Parts: sequence; structure tokens; C-alpha cells
Amino acid sequence: MGQRTALYDAHTASEAKIVDFGGWDMPIHYGSQLKEHNLVREDAGMFDVSHMTVVDVTGTDATAYLQYLLANDVAKLAEEGKALYSGMLNEQGGVIDDLIVYRADALGGFRAVVNCATREKDLAWMDKQAAKFDVSLTEQPELAMIAVQGPNAIEKAKQAVSANAKAVIESLSIFQGLPSEGWFIGRTGYTGEDGLEIMIPATEVAAVWDKLLEVGVKPAGLGARDTLRLEAGMNLYGNDMDETISPWQANMGWTLALKDERDFIGKAALIEEKANGIEYKMVGLVLETRGVMRSHQKIIFTASDKQGEITSGTFSPTLQQSIAMARVPADAGNECAVDMRGKAVPVRMVSMPFVRNGQKVYK
Repeated sequence: MGQRTALYDAHTASEAKIVDFGGWDMPIHYGSQLKEHNLVREDAGMFDVSHMTVVDVTGTDATAYLQYLLANDVAKLAEEGKALYSGMLNEQGGVIDDLIVYRADALGGFRAVVNCATREKDLAWMDKQAAKFDVSLTEQPELAMIAVQGPNAIEKAKQAVSANAKAVIESLSIFQGLPSEGWFIGRTGYTGEDGLEIMIPATEVAAVWDKLLEVGVKPAGLGARDTLRLEAGMNLYGNDMDETISPWQANMGWTLALKDERDFIGKAALIEEKANGIEYKMVGLVLETRGVMRSHQKIIFTASDKQGEITSGTFSPTLQQSIAMARVPADAGNECAVDMRGKAVPVRMVSMPFVRNGQKVYK
């Protein structure tokens, strides 16, 4: 038996199929992953993401610490509550984890949210680097988290919360999070739709879940969350990047703040890699015939004997065709095929994301 969130009983009451996910017993679906996916694209769905790790960073050196720890620059967070996506890198420039950090003056510094599967190594790395700074790291295990996502997510969520929380939600800009009476509400997500990620004391979360059900927000499992994030071109740690992969090779170059004198862990390695020529890049693939692309399938090229590899692949419910993210040699060309059981099946290389706000956007 794995760890269980405060919503475990709510999941079993809704007849969820429970699976192990990073040591947690989590719902993969509640009967139909396809319906849950489409619900988020068309209306509003909610996910239990209480397995995520919330860490508050406080102290006189909080800003300097995060500027050293992260490849993106928290000095960009000029407004209270603004959020930043960044990789946390090792000295070789590999991605230890990707995370979101909020400027949280009301909490005394910053709030970071990291992946559950990498919790122990993340916290150990963060603690090790903190020794050089006047900073405190405080995990918040008493907080649960619900992600409410979809075109109607914000309007429906406002019906399920207090007047104060409603006012906070109405004030949020995209990629901003603010506190509300012991809660923390972020206008962020992992689906390519507008929505909220609401951090709530675990003692209160079941009642909030039930209230969201009452106003028409349906539960969705981790299966739909994965197909939604892939359509949105969002990385999954352990699939699309890890400690051996640099942000250059994981379509995360836009998160690198390299143009100032600030030093951060992995910066020298990233500069050297770029100077030497980045060997691999992340691309989107679309299969325009029958079949489904899957992780670890090989990509072969018409004009080269070089190979790439699919890092994440699935059938897209929104597009009704198979899509994938793949890491390929930077100079291998665009004409390629996927090796499916020994047969070279042509695929089209496209820009990502594939879907945004329910609409096809790839080219």
C-alpha cells in the first residue's frame, strides 16, 4: 500500500481505479479516461494533486538562494504572487527537476511546488545548496491540492468557495497565485487550459471536493492528466527530461536566464554545450495514419543514418490521431519515420504545443 492523500476515500467512493504513482495510491481514471479528457477540454474537471510537494523558502537570502538554485531568474517576479517555471539543474546542466515557484511576500518569501516522484532527491539537493545562504526551507505536508481545469473551471470554482476566495480568484492573472484564509490559489495548471491549482489544508479538502462536485466539476484521473499535458506539449519528468538531459535538449531553452552576470548551478555547462553545438532537440510528431506512437520507439531519418527516440507518445482524443514528443539529432533533417514493430511508418515533425485551449495549434 502506498501513501494516500486526504481525498483517497472520495476517490474510492467515486469508483476510481487506483494505481501506484511515485509511491502514492492515486486515481488513474473514474471509469473513462477519454470522457475525463474531453470534459477538461470542453467544460471543467478536477484532479487530486495532493501528492505534489510544497516548500516555502524564507529568510534574508531567499531571493539570492533561488537565483543560484534555479536556471530561470526569480528576480523576474516583480509582482506579488507571480509564478515562474524553471529547471533545477545539477553542475553538468542536467535537470534534477522542473518546478513552479511563486513570489509569496505574504508567506515571507517564495513558495515552490515540486514533483512527488522526485521529492526526496529534490529536498536533499535544496537543503545542500541552502547551507551557503541565510535561508529556511519549510515543507508543507499539511496542505492538499486540487487542480480545477477547463474553459469553465474558474467560473465553477468561484461557486464552490468563500467570498474571500472568490475575490482572490477574480483578481488573479494567468500564472499568479495568492493566499486566501489559509489557502493558496494559483491560476496555473498542467493541461493547456485555463484553471486553478488550489492548496488547501488537508482537513478541509474533502469538503471542498464535495462542493466542487455539487457545482458540476467532475473528477478526472492521472490518465487524462497525462494525455492533456502531452497535447499541451508539456514535459513529464522522467520521460522527457532527467538528470542526464539539459534544458537545451528538453525544449526548455526559454526558461534559461543566461544574459546577466548571475551565476546559477549548471550555467557554465549550459554555455559550453551551446558553444560546442547542441546535439539533440525536442520536437513534436504527428502520425497521420493508423497506429499509436509510444515512449522509446526509435525515430529514423530519410537523409541520415542518425536516430532519435520518442520520449512521450499517445493517442490524442482532441485531435483524433497519435502525437508524440521525441528527442532527435539537431541536424538530422525533418523527413522521418517511427519504427513500429520493425516497420518504418512516416510521421510529420511539427511545432508544439499540439493543442491549446481546446484547439489545434500545431503547424
